[in-house]
Amino acid sequence: MLWKKIRRSQDDPAFRLKTLQIFLLACLLIALAMPAKVFAENAADPKPLTADERALLKTWTGDFDGMVERNRIRVLIPYNKTYYFIDRGRQLGLAYEMVTAFEAQINKELKRRTLKVQVIFIPVRRDRLIEGLLTGLGDIAVGNLTVTSERRALVDFSDPLLTDVDEILVTNAGVSAPSKLEGLAGKSIHVRPSSSYATSVRHLNDSLKAKGIGTLKVIDADENLEDSDLLEMVNAGLLPMAIIDRHKAEFWAQVFEDIRLHPDLVVKGGGEIAWAFRKNSPKLKAAVNRFIKTSKKGTLLGNILFKRYLEDTSFVSNALDPGELEKFNTAVGFLRKYSGQYGLDWLLVGALGYQESAFDQSKISEAGAIGVMQLLPSTARDPVVGIPNIEELEPNIHAGVKYLHFLHDRYFKSDDIALLDQWLFAAAAYNAGPAKVARLRKEADASGLDRNKWFRNVELIAAKRIGRETVQYVSNIFKYYTAYKLIMKERGAREESLQQELK
Repeated sequence: MLWKKIRRSQDDPAFRLKTLQIFLLACLLIALAMPAKVFAENAADPKPLTADERALLKTWTGDFDGMVERNRIRVLIPYNKTYYFIDRGRQLGLAYEMVTAFEAQINKELKRRTLKVQVIFIPVRRDRLIEGLLTGLGDIAVGNLTVTSERRALVDFSDPLLTDVDEILVTNAGVSAPSKLEGLAGKSIHVRPSSSYATSVRHLNDSLKAKGIGTLKVIDADENLEDSDLLEMVNAGLLPMAIIDRHKAEFWAQVFEDIRLHPDLVVKGGGEIAWAFRKNSPKLKAAVNRFIKTSKKGTLLGNILFKRYLEDTSFVSNALDPGELEKFNTAVGFLRKYSGQYGLDWLLVGALGYQESAFDQSKISEAGAIGVMQLLPSTARDPVVGIPNIEELEPNIHAGVKYLHFLHDRYFKSDDIALLDQWLFAAAAYNAGPAKVARLRKEADASGLDRNKWFRNVELIAAKRIGRETVQYVSNIFKYYTAYKLIMKERGAREESLQQELK
C-alpha cells in the first residue's frame, strides 16, 4: 500500500533542501502568478479560515524562547512581485529566501532534526504589518520596511539589511519634472498613508510651508497597492508621479519603459531597511541580528539575493511558458472537480499534491508511486479506490482525492476530533499509513497527550517514533493550506483596489 513506500534518507541533502524550500500551497499559488482573469475565476472558491485554523494563528506576544517552545515563528509579509511572490507553484522573493535562510540558521543553532522551528508566512497589507506585531498576529514583519521615528515609537527594529536608501521622484515619461523639490508645490501625488513615503512628503510639505511656498497635494493611495502597482500606473500615464525607494525604482525602470527616475530629487535620503518586531523581545532581536550580520547587503548571501531580485529582471519580464501554464491550469481544474465530487477542500488537496510531487505527473518514486498524487498502482487498484490508468493526470488526481477521502471518512471522521485535525490526521495517514497513525494516537493517549490533536500532541509521538518525515509532511501541508487562504484574501482585495483605481 501507499504507506509502505521507501522513506527518503533523512541525511539526504537534496531532500533537506527540498523540505526547506517547499513552503506554500501549490494549486492556487500557481493562480497567483496567472493573469487576472484566471485568478478571478478561482478567487471565489476558498472558504474562510475555520475556527480551528484561526486558533492555530491566534494572537500571541512572547519572545524568541516562547517561539522555540511553540515550534513556530509567524512572519508578517506583504505579497508583491519582488519580495514575496509565486511563480509556477514556487514561492520566491527576496524576503522569502532571506526568511527561509533565517529559519535554517535557527534550527542549526538549536540542533533541531525532528520538531524544527517552522516559519509560517502570514500575508497582510502593508498598513497591517506594525499593527499585526502589536496585536500578536505575527512575530516578525518583513518587506522592505524603512526605519522611521514614528515606527520606532511603536516597535523595535533589527540591524539594517540595507542602508543609504534614498526616496526619489519617479514620473511618467511625458511629465516634465522640476529641477528642485520646490517645483513640486501644487502638484498632486499618491502615497499609501502607512508608508514611509507619506511621512517624507509630510516633512517636505512642512519645509515648503516654512519657506512660504505652496505644498504638495497628498492623495491617499489604497493600502492594497504595492510600489510596483503605483509605478505601473505611472508607466501607463494613470498617475503623473510617485515617490519610491531608489533601489526599487532602478529595478522597475528596466521593466517599465515609460517611467523616468529623478535621483537628484530626493524627498528623503539615508534611510535604513530592517525587520521589525515587538519591543521587549531581546532574545528575538539577538537571533535576528546574528542572522543579519551574515545576510545583509554586502555579505555573500545578501549580495546574491539582492542581485537576484533587485537587479535581474528576468523573473518579471519573462512570461510564463504557455505550455507549462496550460498543464498547471489543467491540474487545478481536476483538483477542483474531484475535490468537489467528494466534498473536500480543494486547496487542502492541492497542498497535499504539491507536497507529494510539486504537481509533476511524470514523477515516479523509487517505490513506484506515480504522478501528482504519488499513488502506488496497488493502492489505485484496491477496491476502496478502484481507479485505473493513474499514469494519466486526471485519473491520478481522481484516485488520490478518493483515497484521501476514504482515509478521512474511515478513520478520522468523528465529533471528538476538530475538523482541521481530522484532515491533518488523514494527511499523516496518506504519508505513513492509517495503522501507524492509529498506534501513534494510542501512545499519545497513554502519554497524557490529546489523541485527537495533531500539533504538539500526536505530532510529538510521531517525531519520537517515526522521525521527521511525517511531521514535516503534515507541517508543510498545513502551512501551504493556511498561508494560501491568507494570500488569496489579500490578493483579492488588491485586485479589487486596482480595478477601482482604473475606473
